[in-house]
Amino acid sequence: MKELTKAEEQVMQILWKLKKAFVKDVLAEMPEPKPAYNTVSTIVRILEKKGFVGYTAYGKTHEYFPLVERNNYSHFYLKNFLGNYFNGSFERLVSFFAKENNLDVQDVNELMKWVENDIQEPETNSQNNEEDGTASQPSA
Repeated sequence: MKELTKAEEQVMQILWKLKKAFVKDVLAEMPEPKPAYNTVSTIVRILEKKGFVGYTAYGKTHEYFPLVERNNYSHFYLKNFLGNYFNGSFERLVSFFAKENNLDVQDVNELMKWVENDIQEPETNSQNNEEDGTASQPSA
């Protein structure tokens, strides 16, 4: 799997949200200033070539849909991010955010509970993530 550009990721976020869409639908969801229709069309075709997007043809019109699930790409992206910026160390990541964002001990403990819960119950969390398309959140 390849990492997406910011523009490609923006289009994928919209396709994950809509589940399937024509280029005009993707364009309608984009923030101002909106890119040109042809720009969005080109990005979608690039995503198709990369294997992220499939389509159903209706004559000359194509309805696009994601082939890669959001959770799969998120896992890939975060694993690369962790490796590239924190030498693959989750502890370094937590330490960085604790220092930069002035996290207190309670925040770090909540994060650790969340991680432990995900490790102990991967099957349950995977099922929840598939149903709602989101990552599990720490309990308050």
